[in-house]
Amino acid sequence: MTAMNEQFKQDYYRMTGKKWSVLSILDLVFRYDLRYLKHLRSHRGGVYTLLSLRYSRKYGLEILSQNIGQGLYLGHAHNINVHPDVIMGNNCNLNKGCTIGRENRGSRNGVPVVGSSVWIGSNAMVCGKIKIGDDVLIAPNSYVNFDVPDHSVVIGNPGRIFSRLDATEGYITNKVE
Repeated sequence: MTAMNEQFKQDYYRMTGKKWSVLSILDLVFRYDLRYLKHLRSHRGGVYTLLSLRYSRKYGLEILSQNIGQGLYLGHAHNINVHPDVIMGNNCNLNKGCTIGRENRGSRNGVPVVGSSVWIGSNAMVCGKIKIGDDVLIAPNSYVNFDVPDHSVVIGNPGRIFSRLDATEGYITNKVE
């Protein structure tokens, strides 16, 4: 098995709570989010690139970064955008409409580095050369263009940080090592 296939198996476990088996192929037939992750992790060119492009256009999934850790979870996978240069840790959840992107000017010119066990809510925007710590929950519709320490909850636009131990407890399930 290649590293890409192993990463997909971790993603599959996060998304379904089941270990990969022969019967898991049925999930690939019926679930576009799993097919997209399979193509994202395979990234072999040719047919895989064309299929990924098809899913990107059809569902608005533009996860272009190859620097995403194991156990990626796509919740209600539509209109999710991740800049190609973003670095993301393990066990991250991305929900419908979220954007992790670049800021093009000023002191935050660049892309975010996202830690492990980070939950990003629907329509949240994380942008600029910032660092999001581990165990961070970014609430839906929040705008984050500042550093966020570990064990935090970010709410609102502009975002406000609230310190909370186990911030993602109950939100991030089926964690992988």
